[in-house]
Amino acid sequence: MFHKIMIANRGEIAVRIIRTCKEMGIRTVAVYSDVDANSLHVKLADETYPIGPAEAAQSYLNMERILEVAMRSKAEALHPGYGFLAENPEFAEMCEKQGITFIGPPSDCMYKVKPKHRARQLMKMLNIPVVPGSDEPLMDSTNAKFTEVEEVAESIGYPVIVKPSGGGGGIGMIVARSREELADAVRFVEERGRKIFGIPSFYVEKLLTGVKHIEIQVLADKYGNVIHLGERDCSIQRRFQKMIEEAPCQILSPHLRMKMFVAALDVAVALQYVNALTVEFFYVPDTQEFYFNEVNSRLQVEHCVTELAANVDIVKEQIKIAAGERLSYNQDDVSLTAHAIDCRITAEDASRSFFPCPGKITGLRLPHGLGVRIDEGIYEGYELPHHYDSLLFKLMVRGKTREETILRMQRALSEMIIEGIETTILFHQVALEDETFKSGKHTTDFIVSRSIIQKVQERARILRRLDNR
Repeated sequence: MFHKIMIANRGEIAVRIIRTCKEMGIRTVAVYSDVDANSLHVKLADETYPIGPAEAAQSYLNMERILEVAMRSKAEALHPGYGFLAENPEFAEMCEKQGITFIGPPSDCMYKVKPKHRARQLMKMLNIPVVPGSDEPLMDSTNAKFTEVEEVAESIGYPVIVKPSGGGGGIGMIVARSREELADAVRFVEERGRKIFGIPSFYVEKLLTGVKHIEIQVLADKYGNVIHLGERDCSIQRRFQKMIEEAPCQILSPHLRMKMFVAALDVAVALQYVNALTVEFFYVPDTQEFYFNEVNSRLQVEHCVTELAANVDIVKEQIKIAAGERLSYNQDDVSLTAHAIDCRITAEDASRSFFPCPGKITGLRLPHGLGVRIDEGIYEGYELPHHYDSLLFKLMVRGKTREETILRMQRALSEMIIEGIETTILFHQVALEDETFKSGKHTTDFIVSRSIIQKVQERARILRRLDNR
């Protein structure tokens, strides 16, 4: 087992990894940009090193600088978390060449699904249905190649979604509903892909509406053992960013669930995958069909909801697998014995189109009690920077039934107080009260189709009037 691990990330995911390392008796190394010097992950780590200015390209995306710190600190392994360099095969390869264990898949495996369009090609080989779209990377909207983009969009029909080849987690994706919108969408995605992932290429897919977004969590070790940890329902989204996740999905039939499990395991086997993998699907309730969406060759933000439902520490398994150990579980050991829900609490004002609200947290009260878990990257007095993702923490609950879990989450949300900044707590309260959500039949159109934002705005007006009395 490793004696020292470096976490090449920040915020709540860095804190989450540090906590597991401490429980395993492993020392931790944190890195931080100039604006993160007082972050919680810096306070909790055993060793800390500055890596540059706030701009991610000069700090958390600076591969040479991060590797330099890893070697100077004598860290034996590096955990990338999610985002930043977590799915960068070049970085994983650089770690391997320096003799630093990358806690994730080997680089040759990652190259098979990066850029993202390569995963579509693999699915077709495995006879797994994919969303109609382009199978080759597209790029350069400024020259004649844009004609190729237009041809793809017209062949599958508008609206389409333009996705960065190097991306994941919904970052940088944008919808084009007409030929006129396509050029602007392509320019936006190219620029975001170049800035965030270092890869300007993109691909185009048909935009599916009214679908369930289902993820299958997979773990695989170096000895050919591959298991799944069930599914997550990540359908409540805004601009492709997930806001509420739960496990398991309420409406999947046993037959369809098993077909998705088999497809996900087939992907892992075909890739000769090692470590944590998520295979994402779109499920169409009206036709009982599902389509491959993407492969995430890393730990996902929402991994924790699976941990609660399946009672498995995924980060601990990642570390043990990277250290050469066998999986702690076989498939018969795994069952989703509880229901779990995860609400992502962000520094945004949902009543004002989710306007970002960075600033100083002047007061903080977090909920506790049976079945409640919080993965946080904040504390009272913390100054939230505007340079990064607005995620404050993930509030998670588990219960014996879905009904019990919803009530527990509502109770936890009602106890929470965050002063000094605006947050999405009110959005989550309104969403969990909605009858469609309670039925489990919500889809990716939930926020728009149920007029959730208008309900949040009305609730906010009522609260302001009460406060002014």
